[in-house]
Amino acid sequence: MTAPEFSRPIDDRHITDKPVTLEATAEERRALARRFQLVAVHQLQATVTLERGSDAVGAKGRLSASIVQSCAVSGEDLPVRIDEPLAFRFVPERPIEEEELELEAEELDEIWYDGHIFDLGEAVAQSLALAIDPYATGPEAERVRQEVGLSDEAASGPFAALAALKKS
Repeated sequence: MTAPEFSRPIDDRHITDKPVTLEATAEERRALARRFQLVAVHQLQATVTLERGSDAVGAKGRLSASIVQSCAVSGEDLPVRIDEPLAFRFVPERPIEEEELELEAEELDEIWYDGHIFDLGEAVAQSLALAIDPYATGPEAERVRQEVGLSDEAASGPFAALAALKKS
């Protein structure tokens, strides 16, 4: 198994009250940009406070990033600032006995780990991925829509492709 691009292993036996600050190196940022199909990741930083509980490690903090992604319509470079709260729990891996697993709301941000080591960096990287707007549009988007005939709802709505087929 290949190590994640932004790996920061934490040993649950050595957790302190001091916040953990993670900052991606230039090489890690390039690798994350490739992974998330971004033009660039100029900055990625997170500050996280870890709290050891009886059955889990709670993590709360803040993610800050500066990325460049492609406009979903025009393909132009679109600089984006991301500033997101982080909150998840690292829980020891346990066997799943049910065929169907239902998660409660508080279990949705649980990340399982084996042994005593969990990867805080990978959790931050996944949080970055979730914070990226896959349909972000830039200032040229409307012009491009008009050029290709997608400027109004009728031309770009769910039945636009059917209408185009009917005309052929």
